[in-house]
Amino acid sequence: MFEHDLRLENACHFSRFDAGHPLSTFSPHDFQLEEAVWATAEHYFQAHKFRDRAYGEKIRLAIDARLAHKLGNTWWKRKRADWKSIRRTIMTRAMYSKCIQNSAVKQALLDTGDLLLVETSAYDHYWGIGRDQRGENMLGQVLMAIREKLRER
Repeated sequence: MFEHDLRLENACHFSRFDAGHPLSTFSPHDFQLEEAVWATAEHYFQAHKFRDRAYGEKIRLAIDARLAHKLGNTWWKRKRADWKSIRRTIMTRAMYSKCIQNSAVKQALLDTGDLLLVETSAYDHYWGIGRDQRGENMLGQVLMAIREKLRER
């Protein structure tokens, strides 16, 4: 029924929610972007879901990435109408800024060589590969594009 993807066996696997992995959006590598300091890429990403600046600031100041994620995924707060069309750009900005401002993260990304980067979320078919491993793996794609850009520099 489903064919096994052999490329996934040799890939670099990571979880977006693993604060200990430098390629994760939860890793505590702060960066400056848009005249503010962001504790994690997750803080930046979640804060930009909303047009309400005060709520975005509350997310930016969240004590950790888990709280930023929770605040960004509340059911009662309306996301900006264009969110689906800009979310990849927002994530790219956050991860690129994190990489160029944190040498350890940059080196960790470059050390992956030409490996396929795979965000292993079983539930997120956009950012990760999903349980059936047929998701878009958008976070992996964003990181691989950043890796290529860093090599060109």
